[in-house]
Amino acid sequence: MATKLLHPQIPTSHVLPSSIPMLPKMIRSQPQKSPSTNHPIHSNLTVPRSSFAIKVTESSSSLVGDQEEEEGIATNESPIDYSTIARVKTDINKAMQGINRGIFGVPSEKKSEIEDMVKVLESLNPNPHPTVDIDKLGGCWKLIYSTITILGSKRTKLGLRDFISLGDFLQVIDVAKGKAVNVIMFHVRGLNLFSGKLIIEASFKISSKSRVDISYNTSSIVPDQLMNMFRKNYDILLRIFNPDGWLEITYVDETLRIGRDDKGNIFILERSKETNT
Repeated sequence: MATKLLHPQIPTSHVLPSSIPMLPKMIRSQPQKSPSTNHPIHSNLTVPRSSFAIKVTESSSSLVGDQEEEEGIATNESPIDYSTIARVKTDINKAMQGINRGIFGVPSEKKSEIEDMVKVLESLNPNPHPTVDIDKLGGCWKLIYSTITILGSKRTKLGLRDFISLGDFLQVIDVAKGKAVNVIMFHVRGLNLFSGKLIIEASFKISSKSRVDISYNTSSIVPDQLMNMFRKNYDILLRIFNPDGWLEITYVDETLRIGRDDKGNIFILERSKETNT
């Protein structure tokens, strides 16, 4: 998460022309329903629920039912189950150990396990209308998982099998300016070890209570040595990381954010204190 990506023309006069981690398709499932029910991408698919998801849903429904019966109150929304949220977040972090954010592919069984837990977390979203309180999205976020992958010939052409390795994926959101800057760090091994970064800047506009439309603005690679390495395959980089499209914010709290984009990708980001972008 073949995928159609928009790639703006890069002027030859500006070789070094700044995302969610990539602005991380995010639709919150309604309470007491399967998290996959209302997802636009999967609306015609039947997604088997893991035993983990079934256990959490049944447990939450039972607790809510008992409380309503005891208090004699009929409600349409379940209370926020913070203990379950904490447990699911812990389980997701454990499941992601050793997979390098999923960028070089994940075994199908592991991918399904993570996505089942993501759906459970989305169903427990404490902020179902994130763009209404847009300030919750501001600041710096670090990508910890994505279904975007760099495989086969793309990985070889970009040198990611040999002497270039991927560092952090950061996304800085400036709410006031309606701007998001994605920073992908690279480390180059060899006699002259150095680091560099691809910077992709995009603008965003709120299109619903949980969705933003994203437009690519500019991109650049620094320093020049890194640009020289990527110059011939620069279009590949932009096809992979270009954020053009829309992003649905399916989950957000003080420390974690989940998004789904129009290309079917899932993004999980954690809040970061990193400021060197």
